[in-house]
Amino acid sequence: MAFSTQEDESVLSEINITPLVDVMLVLLVAFVITIPALTNAVHVNLPKTVTTTPPEQQKSITVTVDSTGKIYLDNNEIAQSQLEAQLQALKASNDNLALHLRADDRVPYGPVAKVMAAIEHAGISRVSILTEPSP
Repeated sequence: MAFSTQEDESVLSEINITPLVDVMLVLLVAFVITIPALTNAVHVNLPKTVTTTPPEQQKSITVTVDSTGKIYLDNNEIAQSQLEAQLQALKASNDNLALHLRADDRVPYGPVAKVMAAIEHAGISRVSILTEPSP
């Protein structure tokens, strides 16, 4: 049922925004109340202590496969056949060895898969694959 206040008795067709404003105000109040409850920050004043030396950072090994398929172990070129033996020797000297694998995006999957297999056969489980972020 539409009410008309005009003289010519035409129907008034305007959108009633009162219910929309009511809903928005209820949502605003709900967010204002719940946002502080979501932050679980506990503020404490930590005690002051003597400065200590930080724990020794372990150097990670980098294995790189360039665009021509050549393999580098820490910037030193190495043959595919020698890679597994070198990695086993490094693993024997450092049980918590971390390894970074870098491969050029133009290299076919085959040479990279062989390098990954050599890493797995050497017993190295801490492997990170380095990539570039997309623009």
